[in-house]
Amino acid sequence: MTGTADFTREADATARGFLAVAGVDEVGRGPLAGPVTAAAVIFDPRRIPDGIADSKTLTRPARERLAEEIRAVARVAVAHASVEEIDRLNILRAAHLAMCRAMQAVGADYALIDGPHLPREMTCPGVALVKGDALCVSIAAASIVAKVARDALMVGLAQQHPGYGWETNMGYGAKRHISALQNLGPTPHHRRSFAPVHNILCRDNSITD
Repeated sequence: MTGTADFTREADATARGFLAVAGVDEVGRGPLAGPVTAAAVIFDPRRIPDGIADSKTLTRPARERLAEEIRAVARVAVAHASVEEIDRLNILRAAHLAMCRAMQAVGADYALIDGPHLPREMTCPGVALVKGDALCVSIAAASIVAKVARDALMVGLAQQHPGYGWETNMGYGAKRHISALQNLGPTPHHRRSFAPVHNILCRDNSITD
């Protein structure tokens, strides 16, 4: 196995008696549109693909190739929290909700969570790891799977809502996206609690009043 992350933390948890140790990560906190997506990955230590690293350090083709390899050898679950849940709960709580859904779907009995906080809704023990996607191979794998899954979802939504550039900006606040948001207005997939979308809604409401 190569890459910047290793299996040390998973092995430590297994040595303490846990049978299904999952790395968990999420993507999509920053975009103005689309859900937040989480993945959970449980590896057999004898079957870990080479080259796994934090998804942000990999090219798109490398992520897509690795996501296929990871799914072929590991237990994997992907889960989302919707735009409505993001607006109702806030983005951090929604991201944690997606993480918990992924953990439960994969059957984890211990979770290695990327970030500084454990989700309050967790139903199994675990540990939060800052920059976990650079340290822990299961978290890095989860970041890859989640990124590829969310990107594919946004490409599909781009076909339904052309003009916003979601096929390339994945819902982030790129110049083309902001321009389309101002000219075309928000779609049902925009996060109304995020300032750029909220401000345009307020502008539109003031025009019609």
